[in-house]
Amino acid sequence: MITISNSASDKIKEMLAAEETPNLFLRVGVKPGGCSGFSYGMGFDDEQKDTDRVMNISGLKVVVDEESSKYLNGVEIDYQENGMSGGFTIHNPNAISTCGCGQSFRTATEAGQAEKCD
Repeated sequence: MITISNSASDKIKEMLAAEETPNLFLRVGVKPGGCSGFSYGMGFDDEQKDTDRVMNISGLKVVVDEESSKYLNGVEIDYQENGMSGGFTIHNPNAISTCGCGQSFRTATEAGQAEKCD
């Protein structure tokens, strides 16, 4: 369902190691909003629901809520460093339109709830 590059996996593991909360995992999701209609969400969580989809990707526990899973099939998460900064990028083959920052998208069948971008 989701692919995580080696550089992204290494960075996520590094960030997890810096946290003081035990049993954290990576949660990836989608919610209505953003410039194009849907926004990605990615962060650490320690609470899992019965309806969540749980995956082991590159040695990471990755959890996706049931509603988000339909938008994330085939998603590739990468991490790129540029000089003194770096950031995660998401390539979604389901997206037919994305915003300039890459954090918002729309699919062929669902437009989401677009918001005006700053």
